[in-house]
Amino acid sequence: MKTAVSIPDSVFRRADQFARMAGRSRSAVYAAALEEYLARHEPDAVTRAMNRVVEQGDDPNREFVGVAARRVLERTEW
Repeated sequence: MKTAVSIPDSVFRRADQFARMAGRSRSAVYAAALEEYLARHEPDAVTRAMNRVVEQGDDPNREFVGVAARRVLERTEW
């Protein structure tokens, strides 16, 4: 989807320079940045994604992995 947004000139220049250096398009850089921003500001999305991964596995250690992951997440500062 195409959209138009306004950003400060300094941010545009930095993003443009980064895109060239990384060999990516500006659109790809902006899309990745927005994805990261949304992931950081929507903590339930991380939990839902991890729950889907755990639900899909047929690992005999599934319960242990779930408990261990939960402990790590509880100690992680978001």
